[in-house]
Amino acid sequence: MRLYSGAVNTIILIGVALGLAMDAFSVAIGVSISLGGTSRRQTFRLAWHFGLFQALMPIIGWAAGTTVQPLIERWDHWIAFTLLTIVGGRMILDSLRGGPDEQNRTDPTRGWSLVVLSIATSIDALAVGLSFAALGVRVWFPAVIIGITAGLMTLLGTLGGRALGARFGSRMAVVGGVVLIGIGVWILVEHLCVG
Repeated sequence: MRLYSGAVNTIILIGVALGLAMDAFSVAIGVSISLGGTSRRQTFRLAWHFGLFQALMPIIGWAAGTTVQPLIERWDHWIAFTLLTIVGGRMILDSLRGGPDEQNRTDPTRGWSLVVLSIATSIDALAVGLSFAALGVRVWFPAVIIGITAGLMTLLGTLGGRALGARFGSRMAVVGGVVLIGIGVWILVEHLCVG
């Protein structure tokens, strides 16, 4: 970033990265709660994918430039809301239907659920990439910092959710689904009120 001194730019970049990682952190808590805690593999999958998508989205946004910025800003909150509601609703339904057969419950750290969550938590980073393009900022270093921050915050979120899941058991799957839907509603309301 060329606008300020190096120290100020680093502080701004870390602030942006933390702000973008909050959705990943919250979703990681919800997923971990819904599973009654996550294994090391599940934690790794979440942290890796959330970090990867958070790093790639600014690059995609930067490459797209300012031509698609109004379209993305108009729809990003609706996309995140829809994706989080679908995954959260599916988690709730699986939990309510599952009863004693816990093995059949959908694992949101695998397959399309993981891809959908990764996109939902990183869609705002696409708009940040567009902003970088408009400001003439090189995107590579910020993308790495954003990705690493999202991965670390996801790790912290899964650890927090694991503690809650271990304490309250698998019945927390409904709570985890509600948390994901609540995050989607929060994103939608925040954008609609600001816009």
